Amino acid sequence: MRFIDLVEASLAVSRTASRLEKIAVLANLLQALAPEEIPLAIAFLSGIPGAGRIGVGGAMLRRAERHAASEATLDLRSVADTFTDISGTTGRGSAAERERKLGALFARATTAEQDFLARLIFGELRQGALEGVLIEAVARAAGVSGASVRRAAMMSGDLGAVAHSALTSGEAGLQLFSVVLMRPVDPMLADSAETVAVALERLGRATFEWKLDGARIQVHKDGDSVRVFTRNLRDVTAAVPEVVAQSRSLSAHSAILDGEVIALRHDGAPHPFQITMRRFGRRLDVDRLRADLPLTPFFFDCLLRDGTALIDRPQTERFAALSAIAPREVVIPHLVTGDAAEADTFAQSAIARGHEGVVAKALDAPYAAGRRGQAWIKIKQAKTLDLVVLAAEWGNGRRQGWLSNLHLGARDDERGGFVMLGKTFKGLTDETLQWQTEQLLARESHRDSYTVYVRPELVVEIAFNDIQESPHYAGGLALRFARVKGYRPDKSAAETDTFATVQALYRAATGLEPPAPRLV
Repeated sequence: MRFIDLVEASLAVSRTASRLEKIAVLANLLQALAPEEIPLAIAFLSGIPGAGRIGVGGAMLRRAERHAASEATLDLRSVADTFTDISGTTGRGSAAERERKLGALFARATTAEQDFLARLIFGELRQGALEGVLIEAVARAAGVSGASVRRAAMMSGDLGAVAHSALTSGEAGLQLFSVVLMRPVDPMLADSAETVAVALERLGRATFEWKLDGARIQVHKDGDSVRVFTRNLRDVTAAVPEVVAQSRSLSAHSAILDGEVIALRHDGAPHPFQITMRRFGRRLDVDRLRADLPLTPFFFDCLLRDGTALIDRPQTERFAALSAIAPREVVIPHLVTGDAAEADTFAQSAIARGHEGVVAKALDAPYAAGRRGQAWIKIKQAKTLDLVVLAAEWGNGRRQGWLSNLHLGARDDERGGFVMLGKTFKGLTDETLQWQTEQLLARESHRDSYTVYVRPELVVEIAFNDIQESPHYAGGLALRFARVKGYRPDKSAAETDTFATVQALYRAATGLEPPAPRLV
């Protein structure tokens, strides 16, 4: 397929607010693809270069955009191959060679193609082709149910592979995607609520579990073979030998467990999240760190037991399976109740032990891998949001030379992109300032005299007092007294809190409807 056809479809999707029209445009495009082109198109439409990060900076990109072709000659495969080639260019002189290859690609691209490529490289596509829309488009193009595509995408974490199976093999191809040992699935995510009473109003009688400020893990056990994955599906087995040893003691021969691992002090209180994450560095003296900073796993879900997939079973059945195979000391403390006072007492006991609060879970809900829905609801003592850094301003005084004042964005699931909620420079240590300056400059897309704008990739946990109306931001809302609690390298931008969640928190706190956003 010509690359311009995908670009024009993307433009058509961005120009309509109708979800049905978006789906129709994308379905028509998908039906016209050759089988081998399907994963490439899905990646590009999702805003992902085929090779991921390709080592291209803002200045390099601006030089490449100087000359545009008058005729569209690019195809999907040539673009993907060029990205792969650029990504694989390393060693001495590699920057100049990457720039040469990028320039050659852009010289073959029309103005419209160049604009798409630039936004694709820097994660700023914002075309409205969100995963939910793409899933429905795949379903329509393949003549299968949206639920089947969604489930397969949850299991595999790869919509491109799922789309290929759906369009080439139909429903039969989608049935091949299931929870499988040693192949991690995206974790189920939780929505937020202000109080346990609000959670009970949504769920009715529910399970309440401690909300830990640890690192999410997924353990796969097959006999004595154990692998441990993070929430972004990275294999960290070598870094957590105590989790491996604990998992080998499970009474089941095979199992997939979901949980968190946390570093505890001698008195049983948790270390801050950033301390726990020291165990997941790239270069580890594992034996020393294990002695100095031991980790304790807490499991709260069981997705597979002795060859039987439980992912579609109710929460109560999965938890019973977990309790049957895991020692009590590694099963998350929990309470089943429909009484708000009893649930609040349980939540306060978790907070008193140094934990964040509780998670309420619907008793009959299946495990919705990779989705944030109403079946799990987190209630935390401190008001916090996981947001994306959109830009940062250069500091003054003792912060001279460091990127300090962060521009914070919430994910917009309706229109795509991110909605700015304000700025903060509070809560940053010198160590964090140095680290974030390096990380943000590596993600720079462009800058002005005092602000560096970046690809929306770094996730930061922000504590705040209130949400207030603000005429200064297009979303109409801003965080009051925002401060950095810590960066979350274990999370991706796709896992951040949404603008809809921010609006709901404002509504719950004030009893008022949030102002209508002036979003473009």
